[in-house]
Amino acid sequence: MARLPLLLCAASALLLAAVATIPPPEEAARMARYVLHSCDWGALATLSAQEGLRGRPFANIFSLSDGPPGPCGGSGVPYLYLTDMEISVQDLEVNSNASLTVSLAQTPYCRKHRYDPQNPLCAHIIFVGSIVKVNDSEADLAKKALFSRHPEMESWPKDHNWFFAKFNITNIWVLDYFGGLKIVTPEEYYSVKP
Repeated sequence: MARLPLLLCAASALLLAAVATIPPPEEAARMARYVLHSCDWGALATLSAQEGLRGRPFANIFSLSDGPPGPCGGSGVPYLYLTDMEISVQDLEVNSNASLTVSLAQTPYCRKHRYDPQNPLCAHIIFVGSIVKVNDSEADLAKKALFSRHPEMESWPKDHNWFFAKFNITNIWVLDYFGGLKIVTPEEYYSVKP
């Protein structure tokens, strides 16, 4: 019964996202925040530490959240729920550097406008940085952000030693219009609301 409000909130957020107006192309930092907050997952690329792939790029899908769904806009910090048993996390233990790509292709927006995921108008953001475990004071924020969007996570096996982590952003590239990538600094990114 306690999950009903979360489900209603999530459904409302999806409806709002479907009709919400995206930021204009000249507001790249706002677009980056908007896209991240609109997405529930992303492609995380690491440098593989696995035998036979060592040093090669390796991409994997991860659920993420920068805050509960809805118009409040989230924190802008991509939070993840990870276990050392996961192959990409094993890569991160050797080299914590990674890139994270999120795209409006996973939302109703691009489907509604019939934009192919590769069309620049179907905005996607590429974050570069590193994955770090969150400290105890940030763990509650990460838990709320993730479990509000991914309630199934609460029931994942406890013996997998799950932990909360965040993507520490150092570089941001925005592709949301024709003419190439736009560079946004982390300072610009965190200073705006989507």
